[in-house]
Formats: sequence, structure tokens, C-alpha cells
Amino acid sequence: MALEPFKESTPLTMGVELELQLVSFSDYDLTASSPDLLHLLAQKPFPGHVTPEITESMIEINSDVHTRHSELLAQLHEVRDTLVQAGEKLNIGICGGGTHPFQKWVDRRIFEKPRFKEVSSLYGYLAKQFTVFGQHVHIGTGNGDNALFLLHSLSRYLPHFIALSASSPFVQGGDTLFNSARLNSVFAFPMSGRAPFTLSWDEFANGYFAKMEHTGVIKSMKDFYWDLRPKPEYGTIELRVCDTPLTVERAAALASYLQALCAYLLDRKEEAPAEDDYLVYNYNRFQACRFGLDGTVVHPKTYESLSLREDILTTLRRMDPYAEKLGGSAALNHLMQVTHMGSDAQYLRDQFAASGSVEGIVDAAVQRFRGRR
Repeated sequence: MALEPFKESTPLTMGVELELQLVSFSDYDLTASSPDLLHLLAQKPFPGHVTPEITESMIEINSDVHTRHSELLAQLHEVRDTLVQAGEKLNIGICGGGTHPFQKWVDRRIFEKPRFKEVSSLYGYLAKQFTVFGQHVHIGTGNGDNALFLLHSLSRYLPHFIALSASSPFVQGGDTLFNSARLNSVFAFPMSGRAPFTLSWDEFANGYFAKMEHTGVIKSMKDFYWDLRPKPEYGTIELRVCDTPLTVERAAALASYLQALCAYLLDRKEEAPAEDDYLVYNYNRFQACRFGLDGTVVHPKTYESLSLREDILTTLRRMDPYAEKLGGSAALNHLMQVTHMGSDAQYLRDQFAASGSVEGIVDAAVQRFRGRR
């Protein structure tokens, strides 16, 4: 089956998906409560969309399509409050964070949905190990050629989003020394990584995708776990490298930063993307995952080594006029503070040092999601 046509969309509209943890208040481990939670939430209108995820210890929420940061943030506040109230009725906590700090993958249960069962059958234990939690951001691009231009132009900035969203330093009870360990789980899948280089939607759809479908390896765009992928059914690109932040405020800020970056890139003020940009792609991504804001990246055009923190600050300042025009100045100010004060990964390490237990990390994450810390 040919890839569907790229849907027309309003450029620079944005939407957010957040994968969230469901935890037991008795021991702060993950709990297989998504069927009960989804049943409860279905009893009345939900301020957005809520769906199951691959294991029963997680859910995904989706925002509506927005143009301004304030509108997106207001909806995410409403979603959060609705989830917290439902969780209290079921005596479960809901929180962000890219990984749960001590859950064991063997204890997870696959949600009863045909696609999830198919993925589990194909990938074995990787499906349960994929109980990790990410934020995805969609940006409207207008057409397929713009989508591919933005997708490849943004490759230089992906370390910014990894470092700013990093919230997964702990796995299976130990500190990984990574700021974003979540992405290591994604890299295990064969269709992960980055999209092939082309700036033509026709070449992508009728060339690369058609060939891949003919091999039988993939059936749809959902089978690609790329860091950035086009979504023709929505007319968007989808950024997939972010950990789920601990707060909806940070989630909205990251979406608005991406929106401003896309506006800037569409002005064609930078040298056009090229295949050779990817020579340093994996190295830069590793630096952001391992060291977060303290990482060092290599500029794909000049090969200059840059402090990731300083590169983010410089870029945020450059985005000021675009964010102001789009109503996202408050979002960039929020991320300026993150860059100076530290990421969620640092916050979780501080909570572990203060509490002395991995359970204390989860309690802190639950309270932070509620807006109480």
C-alpha cells in the first residue's frame, strides 16, 4: 500500500503527547492500573485525549492542536488536574520522568490491544523493556517538502531537546550516570535512529518508503522509531527524543521552543541541511544523553566543539523574536532557567541524595507532577 498523501496543515501549529507513569502509593513501584484508569476517565469528557500504551503501567495523553504556548499550557494543566483526581480515586500516583527508577521489566503486562500484542510477539522482552516514558511534539509543516527540510535541519538541535528534557538518570535501582537513559531502550529497536536523507517528499514516499514496504520490514510510518519522523496523516513532523518532563510547564515550554525553531529554520537563514550533517549525529546525541547540559557537541557544518549549555543559551536568545511573535516568550524564559539551574535529571539525583531511597525519587516525581514542588 502506498504511503498516504501528506495532509495539508497550518504551518507552526503544535501538539503534545506525554507518556506517563502509573505508580502504587503502597510501594511506589509501577502498577498495572491503566485499564481501570481508562475506564474511570471514560465516564466523562476528557480535556484532550487519553490512550493506553504498550504496558498496563503507563498511559499516553494527547493535547489538541494549538498555535500559542498559553493555550497549550492551559490544556495541559486541565489534563493534569483531571488525571490527578482520577488517580486519587484509584489510590495511584501519576508522574512524569523518562524511566521509573527501580521497576523490573519482567513484571510488566502488555496491554490487550492487537498492535501491542504484535509488537510484543515480534520484539520479545524489548516490548516490556519499552516501559519508558517520552514526550513527543508535533509541528505542522504545510507540506511534505517542508516536513523533510525541517526534519533534517533540526538534526543539529536534537541534543538541545534531549538535555533540556532529561529525566531518566535511574534504571533498575541504580544511577546510570546518564541524564537520559531512556533513549538507550529506544536504540535497541532496528527501525530507530534517523530518517534517510532526502528533501523531496515524492522521493521519500515513492522511493524510500515504497522500497521499505516492498521488503516486508515495515507496513506504515508507525514502524519507524526515528528520533524525528514525518507524520503525513497529520501534516506534521514528530520530535521523539524528549523524556517526559516532571511538569507540564516544561512539556509546554519544550513544544514552544520547537515551534520557534521551526519558524526560524523556515526563514532559510541557515545553510541547507546535507547528508554530511549526520557525521556527528550519533556522537552529539550520546553527549546529550550521557552528560546532559554539561555535554560537548560538534557543530555539523564547522566541526567546532561547543558547550551544549552555551549552545542552547545562544540559540534561545536567537529565537527570542520568533517566540515573541508566536506567543512563546514565557516558554523560552522557562528553558533559560532550566539551562542555568539544571534539568529534571539533576532534580531527581538531588531527591535521591536527600531521601536516601529510590522510593523517595518516585514520591518527589508524583508531587512535582501535581505542582506541589
